[in-house]
Amino acid sequence: MSATRTTRAAYTTGAAPPLDTRILVKSANNSPVVDVEGRHLSLSNLDKVLYPATGFTKGQVIDYYARIAPAILPHLAGRPVTMKRYPNGVDGEFFYEKNAPKHRPDWVQTAPIWSRHNRRHINYLKVEDLPTLTWLANLASLEIHPSLALADDIQCPTMMVFDLDPGPPANIVQCAQVGIWLHDIFSHWGLESFPKTSGSKGLQIYVPLNTPTTYEVTKTFALALAKLLEQEHRDLVVSEMKKELRTGKVFVDWSQNDEHKTTVSVYSLRAREHPTVSTPVTWDEVEAALKKRDASRLVFEAPDVLGRFEKMGDLHAPVLRLKQKLPDTRKVAESEAQGQGSEIASEEDAKVAKPRAAASRKPVKKKSAPSTRAASARSTKKRSKL
Repeated sequence: MSATRTTRAAYTTGAAPPLDTRILVKSANNSPVVDVEGRHLSLSNLDKVLYPATGFTKGQVIDYYARIAPAILPHLAGRPVTMKRYPNGVDGEFFYEKNAPKHRPDWVQTAPIWSRHNRRHINYLKVEDLPTLTWLANLASLEIHPSLALADDIQCPTMMVFDLDPGPPANIVQCAQVGIWLHDIFSHWGLESFPKTSGSKGLQIYVPLNTPTTYEVTKTFALALAKLLEQEHRDLVVSEMKKELRTGKVFVDWSQNDEHKTTVSVYSLRAREHPTVSTPVTWDEVEAALKKRDASRLVFEAPDVLGRFEKMGDLHAPVLRLKQKLPDTRKVAESEAQGQGSEIASEEDAKVAKPRAAASRKPVKKKSAPSTRAASARSTKKRSKL
């Protein structure tokens, strides 16, 4: 048995203290066995580089998740989680893991969820605390993908999400434009929405619900809204997944609103060349990136996110508690018929060059729809500058 000592990962930038563990013994493979909040964990290959382009190691991955734990854990609590594991780093092979590994510690919680496709229960992980989060990171689960629903009510999503995916040469700047259109449509209906970067190429818009609903409702609503945006902005928006349709456009992925799918968690690392993170942002930041046509304004790596959390807190916290109800899907159809999507988007396009205070992102009162043709013409003129 080795002498007890404190070990800290070399990662030094961030909001929370670095992972403070104590080596108790050395395991058979010489890995340290550490204590995390009273749970014993064997951490392996801490110096292994998982992001070769930057030298970001497994130890730094573990330490990032330990520091961001106060922010990410509330967004994982109670939800079935799918791991996306990269045992040989981001340049190596990866695999998704839904079933909790049999070799897991006995204190790791799970949630048995019936799978109609597999005709059996899948024993999903639940990430409820720092020891479990640390254990996941030690498995090289760089990405963490939770369900949109809680395990106790798996048929009831607590939020609706739009995954805005750009087709080259479009990038996150064009996603910012589409995101703003979505935001202003929801504001028109008195609903709040919250943006986050995907940590990869695009932007994701979350609409908190936290009221009784079903995936049938949210998926139908999301599809109707995606089609509305496509109709009003055919030069920039597509609602179908076909790659041949997506060149230079933004795919509004409505299909994420499904019990069989997951979306990467806020604050999760992504398996990109650099250790980028799916990061909550403000609408002012989204608008600034659009105004400056600067995609780099919406790219954040692990050290950036820790600093942002220390300074700004959890910008995504309202998604967990804000109670909202979606309007009847017939209202979306009415908007399509009356051109309200164009009205809202064109009004915001005309203002995009002017900085706005955060208060301008408050829900607005409903307005009557002007001429669809005139509104579309103004929107097209603005979008042609993208």
